[in-house]
Amino acid sequence: MTFLRHTQLIFMRNVRRTLREPAWIMIGMFQPVLYLLLFAPLLDNLVLPGYGDTSSLNIFVPGLLVMIALFGLGFAGFGILDDLRNGVIERFRVTSASRLALLLGMILHDVVVFLLQCAVLVVVATLMGFRADIVGLVVLFGLLALVGLMVAAFSYALGLIFRDESSLAASLSTLTLPLLLLSGVLLPLSLAPELLQTIADFNPFLHIVEAARALIHGDMGHNSIAIAYGVVFVMMLLTMQWAISLFRRATA
Repeated sequence: MTFLRHTQLIFMRNVRRTLREPAWIMIGMFQPVLYLLLFAPLLDNLVLPGYGDTSSLNIFVPGLLVMIALFGLGFAGFGILDDLRNGVIERFRVTSASRLALLLGMILHDVVVFLLQCAVLVVVATLMGFRADIVGLVVLFGLLALVGLMVAAFSYALGLIFRDESSLAASLSTLTLPLLLLSGVLLPLSLAPELLQTIADFNPFLHIVEAARALIHGDMGHNSIAIAYGVVFVMMLLTMQWAISLFRRATA
């Protein structure tokens, strides 16, 4: 109970900080909504291999949800830099709070904001004609929550390593752009040359995007769903362990 209480306290601290500057949530939504409004209509007359007459929004929106995870939560590590610089983490160090609870409270806040942004994007897309299987959408949000934990923990770990905005931004941009382009977020990689498809098979976000598209269509038996859940769950555990280890050393 003490662990849960400490996690809640840090979570609510970050929620209050976000509510004082809600503009950042809207800024995080700006790019995905622009893609939805300005890029998605370009796909209406494009025939995509393997998708038949499926609505372009049903192909494009799942990719956008993953894009929010990469570019939104991918830069979540910036949040811990101010706390490190201002001595907040040092003050946490002298408390009896679990280091895991401290870090988990921060990450859970970022994941909740991410899921709210995803919900808003789904609502906007629905107004434009997007239609999703309800059960598949619920399962997809479960997958997105795991993705959020994984990406946010990775970003916090990098923040604890670099402790500098410029270095963190450069490293994250270098990592996220190839992952985005090789995940089929904007267009399915069935359109890509065979070499790119082979390289992309090693990108975990490709499997996440494919699983997201299958879930949106209600294809609950698609093998990409099990692959995505398995890969993301293992990577989430590894990144969380890495971030916790760095956090303990940073506050020791």
